[in-house]
Amino acid sequence: MSRTPPSDRPLELWIGVECTFNRVHDRYLNQLTVCGHDERHDDLDLLAQLGARRIRYPVLWEQVAPDHPDDLHWDWTDQRLATLRARQLEPIATLLHHGSGPQYTDMLDPAFPEKLAAYARKVAERYPWLTAYTPVNEPLTTARFSGLYGVWYPHHTSDESFIRMLLNECRGTVLAMRAIREVQPNAELVQTDDLGKAHATPAMQHEADFQNERRWLAYDLLCGRVDQTHPLWPYLLNSGATPQELQWFRANPCPPDIVGVDYYVTSERFLDERTDRYRGYHQVGPTHADVEAVRVYHNTAGIEQLLREVWARYELPVAITEAHLGSTREEQMRWFEQFWKAAQQVRAEGADIRAVTSWAILGSFDWNTLHTDLKGYYEPGAFDVRSCTPRPTALARVLQARAANTEPEHPVLNAPGFWERADRFFYPPVGDAPATTRPAGTARPLLILGGGRLGRTVQRLCAERGLSARLLRSSDVDLADASAVQHLLTDLRPWAVVNAAGYGGIDEAEVHHEAFWRHTAVGLAVLARACEANGVHLLTFSSDQVFGGDRTSPYQEHDAAHPVNRYGRARREAEWQVLAYHPGTLVVRSSAALFGASGRQDLLGMALRTLRAGGTLFMDDQHRFSPTYLPDLVHTSLDLLIDGERGTWHLTNAGETSWADLTRMLADATGAPADAVQAVPTEQLGWVAPRPRYSAMSSGRGNLMPKLSHALERYLANASD
Repeated sequence: MSRTPPSDRPLELWIGVECTFNRVHDRYLNQLTVCGHDERHDDLDLLAQLGARRIRYPVLWEQVAPDHPDDLHWDWTDQRLATLRARQLEPIATLLHHGSGPQYTDMLDPAFPEKLAAYARKVAERYPWLTAYTPVNEPLTTARFSGLYGVWYPHHTSDESFIRMLLNECRGTVLAMRAIREVQPNAELVQTDDLGKAHATPAMQHEADFQNERRWLAYDLLCGRVDQTHPLWPYLLNSGATPQELQWFRANPCPPDIVGVDYYVTSERFLDERTDRYRGYHQVGPTHADVEAVRVYHNTAGIEQLLREVWARYELPVAITEAHLGSTREEQMRWFEQFWKAAQQVRAEGADIRAVTSWAILGSFDWNTLHTDLKGYYEPGAFDVRSCTPRPTALARVLQARAANTEPEHPVLNAPGFWERADRFFYPPVGDAPATTRPAGTARPLLILGGGRLGRTVQRLCAERGLSARLLRSSDVDLADASAVQHLLTDLRPWAVVNAAGYGGIDEAEVHHEAFWRHTAVGLAVLARACEANGVHLLTFSSDQVFGGDRTSPYQEHDAAHPVNRYGRARREAEWQVLAYHPGTLVVRSSAALFGASGRQDLLGMALRTLRAGGTLFMDDQHRFSPTYLPDLVHTSLDLLIDGERGTWHLTNAGETSWADLTRMLADATGAPADAVQAVPTEQLGWVAPRPRYSAMSSGRGNLMPKLSHALERYLANASD
């Protein structure tokens, strides 16, 4: 076969809606439902604004014909596909996405292929204008997780079940495309799969070689490449495949029109017989550990090399059909940009690389546990669905730039992702270290003002995220001095300033109110004017203390502020000043009750140490608020800053409590006796400043923070004696 030169058209942007509809035992998870897309038709208008050429979109068998193959429910799909067609966003129809089919079949059903093909024909007859299909998404991956690892239904754990599922999926794909093409002869098969790679120590190289051959099986079957000379022919026969059914694929080839490559940061694995080097859940039986290669191995292949491998093997058009990273915002942007540039590079070498797909465009839920534990863990995509309407993130602007064939611009892009940095290793690194590491670039820094626990946490998490940052203590600069502030901005040239100074000092502000007012209210006005004049973004933190406590339900951003102490009054004045002088400022209100701080100053940390020592706590139970886990607050605030958000946001961990109830939760979690926490009147606590009786908060713009219970779980897991 001669090599096909790349198209003269520019590299295309595709997008995809995460649409997994799978089963774990008797529990189904429909991503369209949990992300709300099934009820938000207007999402399609937002997606069309990205400028993508194609969209991987569900026409799911389980959703259209859940109960009987002749009982079809087309209304939802009719409306959605018609809108996509009108918006000139071409669908690639997905019929089965990590599922085993409706309840009247499964991947071990001998009639599964024919049943899938019958459904595919009905889809083609209903929508004869559709010209691109993925009958079965990631057949090899789905068969592994359902038939080999037992994670998904029907929860089998044998090579025989794995191969039977894979053969059924691939035969179903061939028959489905045959049925579709009898209606629409020009229909394309866009065949996706997770194309990772296994690496290993010399002792485990034989297993890595086997896995690296196995990863091609779905494509090889569809291309009619599996015969007696195939390296896995003996394995297939030993796993229950017959020569006749394997030869059927040789006689009925259905090569993909586009080979879809899905690749995640966990796709490449490292196999090591030294199991004592790793955590228990990495161990695969008694023989070896299977670890994410990025966390231990220097010589990962990366998406660029994998594109070369798939092109060299098949010489068919290739698209990256899933590019997604469940991480912080800047890492998501860096990840996509690396994929885009890799595709451009391999195209320049002569490979026919058609597109890069930003996957999970509306985000995804509970993939951190492979849907085995449904806790609502959310990974945003280019849109964040936790807002009242899906909110475009900074990644959306990167996609729009690439769709328009322009270079995206953002200060955080000019730095390596964590998968390229030396701090990525969780275990002793293996392999040849690169001679040089990618330089951090010339990114302008983030300027952090305030050396307290909030400021130090911002600094620490910026370092973890690969964000260039500079921390200045409050004593290092007088914010009320306009010339000093201007000199600071001129000298450091930050792209954004994070003001974290003086946070949480309620009693100190009551005693030293003139100094606190000057630094907070006056100083923030000066800082805001300077940032506006210099084109610098500004993030400043405010507090639940701006509220008067006259409510019994959580305050939202639009509720009137009536502070009852000097700390709250200074914070409220600062809010007015910064938004007046710099309307683009992001004002984050959170609870003054932060926990999980750097060091041991936070009240919850001191309470935990007392409980572990067998002591008794005397705590307030008269004031209710929304305790906030400091790492959650900082990560979410930085994401919003990178997104370019402005105005006032409430960020607290969902839930409300009092100090007494919160520490009782700690006591229960640590096994302390029930009477270890004693409620006492406020007058005995020694507070100087009055507090609002009720200051719990929620957000009318979007509740972006995890639940308080989840935050406490992580806090306790990370807390040390």
